Amino acid sequence: MEAGTALRLHFTLHTPISQSNPTSKPKTAFTLSSSPSRSHSSTVHSFLRPKPKRDFLADWASQNDDVVRPLPIYVGTTSLFAVLFNRAVSGIAPVADAGSSQSRADLLTLGLAVTNILAGLVWLSIKPKSIAVVNPQGAECKKLCAALPDVALTELLWVWESLSDVTCCRSLVIVYESSCVLQFGFAAESLPGNGEVVSVDTDKLMQGSVYQGVVKSGTQSYLANLSLYPGKSELPFLPSNTQAVILQPLGDKGIVIIGGDTIRGFTTSDQAWITYIGEKLDSTLAKYVKTHPSLVT
Repeated sequence: MEAGTALRLHFTLHTPISQSNPTSKPKTAFTLSSSPSRSHSSTVHSFLRPKPKRDFLADWASQNDDVVRPLPIYVGTTSLFAVLFNRAVSGIAPVADAGSSQSRADLLTLGLAVTNILAGLVWLSIKPKSIAVVNPQGAECKKLCAALPDVALTELLWVWESLSDVTCCRSLVIVYESSCVLQFGFAAESLPGNGEVVSVDTDKLMQGSVYQGVVKSGTQSYLANLSLYPGKSELPFLPSNTQAVILQPLGDKGIVIIGGDTIRGFTTSDQAWITYIGEKLDSTLAKYVKTHPSLVT
């Protein structure tokens, strides 16, 4: 950042002393302080990071895929033999009698057992493509609009730290009032190996169909597999191997572009949370972005 705006970023661990629960984990807070050169009084703003939610049943199923897939076959086969054994030892005639309630129940159970077996065979025949985390191809970028006050800078940096820690976010670009106020994470290189990143051309971005479509609809757009969308060419500042992108409008004045390193890596909870972040950013930036400030490192 420029000399007039020196920001000291640090993470503080608030560990409450408690004898009743010694195994409790410390809470992590994001703190930003302004230097005395900017103001005579030092202000500190803290935000607790969100904790990601985990679906333990889904995690167990994914870790025990070889057991879960044939499970319907085991259940169906067991049910089938149980029905046949019950009919053999119950003394009922082997031929099904439509007038017998027992026969109708057995036929229904046999149908359900066969359905389970067929479902298990389908599960075994489908081999899902493994999705791996991809390392972004580009250079690290930390560009921020230093003309904004500390309160706005704090919130922008908190958004980046939270998204990069909790989600698969590896690139973050925030455009507001025709100005790029933040470009953090990995960005595409202007020339391979030179370390210089591609800056965001806000005029070209805002004229593109991707930006216009998101702002006009006013709703979040999730490109779960970016390589399948032709609009990828309108985001040249992102690494070439960016896997997924979330486009979150900031009212009708800007957009948040979030690049991920995993195909379909953003969950529905992530998308809902990012929507709320967009609303908060729109409210904050509307108070302070009045001109077209330049980006500084």
